[in-house]
Amino acid sequence: MAENKVLEMKKVPLWRSLQTKYALTYLAVIAAVLLLMNTYPVIVSQDMVFKSKQTSLQSQATVIASALAGPDGLNQEGVSRVMEVLGDTGLSRVLVTDASCVVLYDTAQVSGALGRYALIPELTAALKGRGNDEFRSDYGEGTFHSRAAVPVTYRGMVLGAVYVDDYDAEQGSFLVGIQQTLRTVSFVIVGVAMAMSLIFSKALTSRMGKLLGAIRIVREGEYSHRVQVEGRDEMSQMAQEFNALTDRLQTTEEVRRRFVSDASHELKTPLASIRLLTDSILQNGSMDPDTIQEFVGDIGEEAGRLQRITEHLLALTRLDAAKTVEPHPVDVGEVAGRVEHMLEPLARAVDVELTLSVEEDLQVLCTRDDLYQILFNLAENAIKYNLPGGRVSLEAHSQGTVALITVADTGVGIPEEDIDKVFDRFYRVDKARSRAAGGTGLGLSIVRDTARRHGGEVEAQRREPEGTRFIVTLPLPREEAAE
Repeated sequence: MAENKVLEMKKVPLWRSLQTKYALTYLAVIAAVLLLMNTYPVIVSQDMVFKSKQTSLQSQATVIASALAGPDGLNQEGVSRVMEVLGDTGLSRVLVTDASCVVLYDTAQVSGALGRYALIPELTAALKGRGNDEFRSDYGEGTFHSRAAVPVTYRGMVLGAVYVDDYDAEQGSFLVGIQQTLRTVSFVIVGVAMAMSLIFSKALTSRMGKLLGAIRIVREGEYSHRVQVEGRDEMSQMAQEFNALTDRLQTTEEVRRRFVSDASHELKTPLASIRLLTDSILQNGSMDPDTIQEFVGDIGEEAGRLQRITEHLLALTRLDAAKTVEPHPVDVGEVAGRVEHMLEPLARAVDVELTLSVEEDLQVLCTRDDLYQILFNLAENAIKYNLPGGRVSLEAHSQGTVALITVADTGVGIPEEDIDKVFDRFYRVDKARSRAAGGTGLGLSIVRDTARRHGGEVEAQRREPEGTRFIVTLPLPREEAAE
């Protein structure tokens, strides 16, 4: 039924799911890497070609300018003869001007260019004497377009300038090939990354979905449900912690149900007795006064028992609430003396000797009421479940950083198999004898929970040849523990 409710719950939209977020995160990282891969190599390749072109063109222009330099200056015939001697330069265009930027030679054979001014930025910069590194290169449409200009000088005088121009489609096609290869590789990587991100995100979120489903099932009350998540990562550790938590919840729920059941049963017994006795009185109008008085006395005893059960239940409820209590040093001898004074009449009534032996000035970290509750419950049980002529001893002394408080009796004792169960709520070794003695089965539970509340513990032991011993450990104040 719980599983059906889980399936009926509203599902998270795909665009809000962790699977989508993980997949998008993977893809974003891959996209950033691919963007870097598609830009950085291309930029580096372009810079390498630009530097190579600059070195090559400036070297060729410098060679031509050196060949043209001479005392006769520059003219069309002289420049033409020199260029014929140099032969084919392999450049797209070679242009030579005089000092006034008038064209003297142009391999581009532009009609009317000879004898006119060449208004080219690189040329004018070279003629103004800015140096021999006038160069510019562009890349577009798969072609490198590079230009360089150097001045023609002779003995410090600028005679003219040489301008070279080159279009390189071969280097451009090589760079285009690199770009296409990177683009193809990128598409493949994107496809693989998408598939892998979907697989990995699905694997991760499926385990989280399994854990989420288990949480919802447990929320519906199925505390026995467990989740199995394979692996040794954080998700598997989370599943183990979840299973440990459900174990604790299941144990707590079983204890709660048993407690409610036992409490109901314990409360029902005196109430049923009271109801039966009152009905007997009401239905029998001719009942003699002595019998009525006996019935009323029985009703009073059952009411007293009901009151004790209620008080013990309230005490356990306060302990379960675990409210913060500030412990302080409490004199064990003073509290033990008060317990002895209160229980001495009960001990005399059942012919039991009660003795007290407490180390002088012994103190423990507790509260006065809680320590009284511990000692009173243990001593009262020891008296009630003792035999006529028996003895009960209450002893306390320090040992290391704790105080050992021992309550021993010579009574009927506790069977070995019941030693570990006597602190369970409503557990009684001899139910008939416990009810006859007015027991509720809650006193030892209160002792254990109270001791633990202050960092202590309680233990039950069999005595030989007869009787039972309860040992309570409580922490000493820091000053005494240090000593």
